This record gives sequence, structure tokens and C-alpha cells, in this order.
Amino acid sequence: MAMAIVVSIFPVLLWTMMAFQANLLQTKGIQVLPPVNFTLTVSALAEVLLQWKPNPDQEKNDTVKYDVEIMTPEQEMYDTKKTCSTRTAVLHNGFSARIRTLLHYNNSEIKSNWVTAKLKAPPGAVETSVTNLSCVIYTAINNTASLHCTWLAGKTAPEDAKYFLFYRYNSYTEECQEYSKDKWGRNIGCRFSNTYIKPGETDQVVIIHINGSSKDTAIKPFEELFNQNAIEKVNPPRKVTVSLKQNNLLVKWEMPVSSFLEECFEYELNIYNWKMGYKQILETTLHSFSLTIDDTCRYSIQIRANRQSWCDEGFWSDWTEPLYIGKNQPRTPIDFKAYTVLIMLIASICSMALLIAIICRKYHLWSRLFPPIPTPQNGFKNLFLNKSYQRAHTCTSETETEVGSCFEDLGSYVEDVYSDVLEDSVI
Repeated sequence: MAMAIVVSIFPVLLWTMMAFQANLLQTKGIQVLPPVNFTLTVSALAEVLLQWKPNPDQEKNDTVKYDVEIMTPEQEMYDTKKTCSTRTAVLHNGFSARIRTLLHYNNSEIKSNWVTAKLKAPPGAVETSVTNLSCVIYTAINNTASLHCTWLAGKTAPEDAKYFLFYRYNSYTEECQEYSKDKWGRNIGCRFSNTYIKPGETDQVVIIHINGSSKDTAIKPFEELFNQNAIEKVNPPRKVTVSLKQNNLLVKWEMPVSSFLEECFEYELNIYNWKMGYKQILETTLHSFSLTIDDTCRYSIQIRANRQSWCDEGFWSDWTEPLYIGKNQPRTPIDFKAYTVLIMLIASICSMALLIAIICRKYHLWSRLFPPIPTPQNGFKNLFLNKSYQRAHTCTSETETEVGSCFEDLGSYVEDVYSDVLEDSVI
């Protein structure tokens, strides 16, 4: 607890001590006066030159420095011993900064008052400047860079608005000569086939400035700063080969055309199974990849590359041309149409059969179309059953003394039945 109190009080004590020492220096006749003739000048696209002079009444001292604070468009604080400074910033909303003198004397620091300067925002109607600006750098095999930018016209920009794009890289500034247009003929894209941009440079900024003109409306300019590596589209991997031994797929390739080291790159593999109709996206930082697959299927393999985050990540490259391996042929759009027609035909037949069954059941059409066939009677079986019933009834009604005669009658009955059957069969 006591330690926390000491830590919280220490900055206050330090500030109080420095203020006391500064006041002590002032009481000794040592004064720190603010700079004079502080000016801001636009020296290039999105670049401001800050200049000032030491106060003539300030006593010369080798320990004098200047605190500089950029207030807009983004806050930044730094110090310098020079009387000028250059800063890169977007200027379409204006620019403001302030400066003061800083003196070190006997381990003490004393500061003057601030001096402020401003640059007004350039004129232009609200929402007439371009929007959705995006740019991409492409690197060619000969290590040259091209620049492609696209944008949208401002929300309130008139139909006759004309936009003009400039880019600046270091001290080089160039205006676009190759535009693409929207349906009203307004420029909404630009292409530089060759630029002063040096591929592989780190911590470099590409400055884009777009202004415009119209007969009746002032078009507000727009600026944006792009990190060179962040908008560079990486080239695809080179010399991609695939091989299959039994069910082991081996893919090899070389790093893209680039001035970066090969350790900077990461890769994605798109492996599509044409038989099963699914794909796998696999990641690696190596230059080869091995995978166990079903060797009865046909596969297509594509690769793309990008720089890893620790190596100034850019835009993913395009996918390489697909390479095929395996036995099955890739499913073409014609095959897909055939499968679709077959499925629709089967579904239609099933629906029709179901509808017919429902109608037949409701109106009893089956019984009308297919009436039941009557079963024929068995004359021999019926005749035998009737006569046996009569004989048995006669036998049971006689007394025990007539049993012998009943058996005699039964024998004669069998003979009669047999003769009747023969007569029926002859007839």
C-alpha cells in the first residue's frame, strides 16, 4: 500500500521540482522565449514544410531545442534542434501545428509558450470528393511496378465532374494518363503501367491525390497515404508440379517473383476432389506439400502466395492454373446439366405416379378396371361330403344289431360314389 502511494506521488513531486527549478532560472534572469515567424507551406503532394526562427531576444545556447506538435490531421509530438521540419500528411481537411522553445540548464528544463499555425482545408463542396479509393501495386518479372487505382464519384458530385489522379513516391510525382470511366463519363479508375515505385522497399509511402473540376460546382480534393507493401499484390508461385505415387500426392513449387526472401512467404493449396465434389484449403510455409488421397478420384490443385505478417503482408496472389491428377475426368458444365435434367425427370415421374395412385384410390378405379375373378367350385369334393353325411347319419340311427348291415351298405355306397364319379368325368 505504501509503495503504491509513493509511486502515485512521485510524478507530482518531479513536476513540482522541475517547475520550481524553472522559476528559479527565471528569477536568475534566464528566459526562454517562443520562436518567431512560424509558417506552414505545402511543399509537395501531402507534404508540409514547417519553418520558424529563434526569437532574436533569446540568449544563444547550445542546449536549445524545439518541441513540435502536429495537432491535425493526426496528433504527433517530436523535438528537433533544427528550425525547419517536413511532415507527410493528408491535407484535404487542413493542417495545424504548434511549436515552442525548450532549454536545458544544469539538469533543469524550461519551456516557452506555444506558437500555433494552421493551413485551411482546400475549397470544395461537401461530398463531392471521391470515395472508396483503393489501390494495388503489381510487380512484373523484370522487377518493375505498375499501379492500379479505383474509386467512386462523390455522393453530390455533378454528372460533368472530372477527376484527376496524381501519385507521389519519394520525390517523384506523376499524373495519370489512362483512366476508366463510369456511365456518365466521369473518371473512376486509373492505371500506371510503369511507375517510379521500387518493389521490395520497406516503410515507403505511396501518396494518392485526386482533385476535380466542374462547370458549376467546386470539387473537393482527396488524399490518402498507402503503405507500399500493404497494397502490393504478390505474384503467384512458379514452376508448380504434382506427382502421385500409389495414394501419396506430392506438390512442389518455387517462390514468387519478388525481392523479398523466400522465408517471408506463406502458401495456400486448393485441392478439389472432382469425384466427391469437395475441396480442401491447406496452409504451409514450405515449398512442397505431401498428402494421402484416394487414388481412384481425380483432383485439381491450385496454389497462391502471400507475405507473412512479420514481413509486410500484402494482397494474396491469384491462384495458379489448375493441375489435374487421378483417373476421373473433371465434371463439365454439360455433365452438370445432364444430372440436373435427370433428377428433375425422376422427380416428375414420382410425382405423377403418386397423383395417379391418389385419384384411383379416391374414385375406386382399380376395382372397375380390374374386377375380381370368381373362384370355381369343386364338384367332386361337395358330392363326397353330402353323401358321407347322409350315410353317417343313417348308421348312427340304427341299433347295434344292424352294425354289420351298415358296413355292407357303406361298401355299396363307396361303389356307388365311384361309379358316379366315373359318369361325371365321362360327361
